[in-house]
Amino acid sequence: MAVISTLDELHDHYGVVGEASLIKEIDSLSPAYRKIVEASSFCTLATCGPEGLDCSPRGDEGCVVRIQNNKTLLLPDRRGNNRIDSLRNIVRDPRVALMFMVPGWNNVLRINGKAVLSVDPALLLSFERETHQPRSVVVVTIESVYFQCARAIMRAGLWNPDSQISQGDLPSAGMIMQEIKSSFDGRSYDAEWPARAAKSMW
Repeated sequence: MAVISTLDELHDHYGVVGEASLIKEIDSLSPAYRKIVEASSFCTLATCGPEGLDCSPRGDEGCVVRIQNNKTLLLPDRRGNNRIDSLRNIVRDPRVALMFMVPGWNNVLRINGKAVLSVDPALLLSFERETHQPRSVVVVTIESVYFQCARAIMRAGLWNPDSQISQGDLPSAGMIMQEIKSSFDGRSYDAEWPARAAKSMW
């Protein structure tokens, strides 16, 4: 197997970066980038820590983050599974990466920066939904922002309705856990999940 093991080998193999790939990267939200963030109700949050890397899905009604200014984003930590993998990482290593996706848009928007966790009462209250506040807010200071080439989404046909699976085509959450632990009652877990999710959405 031929392996690339140095940066020189890597650069020689891939060649020169095109101008468009460089000018699109800036250190704050431009008006166009701001519109894309405001249209995105979903993003992934990548973090790193002593145990390794984590990439967590984040979603909300409307914009998934609040734009405080062109250098600062606010991401509420809504109710979830309480693993807090991303949050443990941020406390120990502030580097984060966000990838925003908008259904129907054949690009993604990437933001890299540094984050802290805020538990300021007034800030938590400002994100309240149905009497529930987030446990914390991830405050991201933007260091770089750029859109990513559309070829990946186009190749995957990600927004093509014909490529969407039907319910039951893939294992359910309960089936996955029962496969891992045979004594786990996957059928009951799946049956109870919709009601449980509705009560704990926020």
